[in-house]
Amino acid sequence: MDTLSMTQWDTVTVVGAGLIGGSVGLALQRRGLVRQVIGVGRRESSLRRAKQLGVVTATTTSLELGVKEAEFVVVATPVETVVDRIRAVADHCLPDAVVTDAASTKQSIVESIGDNGLGDLFVGSHPMAGSEKTGPEAADPDLFQGRLVVVTPTGETAVQRTEIVERFWESLGARTLQMDPAVHDEAVANASHLPHVLASALAATANERALSVVGTGWLDTTRIAAGDAELWRQILMDNRSRIIAEIDKLSGVLTGFRQALADSNDAELIRLLQQGKERRDAVGN
Repeated sequence: MDTLSMTQWDTVTVVGAGLIGGSVGLALQRRGLVRQVIGVGRRESSLRRAKQLGVVTATTTSLELGVKEAEFVVVATPVETVVDRIRAVADHCLPDAVVTDAASTKQSIVESIGDNGLGDLFVGSHPMAGSEKTGPEAADPDLFQGRLVVVTPTGETAVQRTEIVERFWESLGARTLQMDPAVHDEAVANASHLPHVLASALAATANERALSVVGTGWLDTTRIAAGDAELWRQILMDNRSRIIAEIDKLSGVLTGFRQALADSNDAELIRLLQQGKERRDAVGN
């Protein structure tokens, strides 16, 4: 594998050809960065659909066959299956293959991989891009364009492999940021996981009368609540201690809003609203 030319691959394998894996496959092909993209999965019907949509160029239910010639492997499966998939990939991939994932949590995965002696093979990734939609039909070749991908190397990770993973995501249009796995999980508990809990809770509180008058504000705020419940159960449970801490912080802020309303305290209500506005404005669009 020519590590000086990371914009061209012969074979990339995506384990899980749904939204993220499928978007990787489409992005590589649209940019002319790969000769073939192999999709590995457990359901023939889903793989057949992925190939029909052009998300991948070949498919197999055999992980061994799917990774044996791959130079780069992306494991894009639910959180609870990632470690087992990476262990299986390690048994059958090329000695110099680079393996990454796309899971929304990192510490438990990275530590488990290290405990299995595979820390020199694997470099963790988390694309901060996605959708409430799932499956190969949701794949988008521009999903990563301008988006952030957090890369989580450890002390065991070879610098060269980390650079390869960063260049891979950057070739798909993403920006990359290195972060310690534990620090990553703390950050996304607030920036990604708490918003999903909040969106789900907000959607669940809407009664029929409220649903008859919802506008763009409610729809925008609750969009992510339409995500796959089982996928999100796995994410939330894996990062639960940090998410609980974030829920407690949010509860305190909500209590502040409630008290300001109960006291008819205009000044405090404006302060709370302005604080949120300033944080949101700082991010931009």
